[in-house]
Amino acid sequence: MNYNDKKFRPVVQSDNGEITADTIFHYQQKGNILTCNYSGTNILSGQLMGIVDEAGNIDMRYQQINNKGELMTGKCRSTPKINAAGKLTLIENWQWTSGDLSEGNSVLEEV
Repeated sequence: MNYNDKKFRPVVQSDNGEITADTIFHYQQKGNILTCNYSGTNILSGQLMGIVDEAGNIDMRYQQINNKGELMTGKCRSTPKINAAGKLTLIENWQWTSGDLSEGNSVLEEV
């Protein structure tokens, strides 16, 4: 699976997350190394870095500056699925590594 130049938008988000429906993730991939820049209403600037396995699963770490000026960090495991429209859906399980260290879930869809 190759995520290079694909864009994703959240469709489901845990209450303890900071992404909103207008957050856009723009992925770049070289080999099995994934990088991404993202931003939205609650996130002024965010980056993530991850490793993609042979099945397309992503093990990633992220950092972002929210609209309160706080630097937040976390880790995430993302599993790809193909949706009815033939686009990628990413099922994500994540945990903050800053702040309250809580866990959450997200679903992103390719735009």
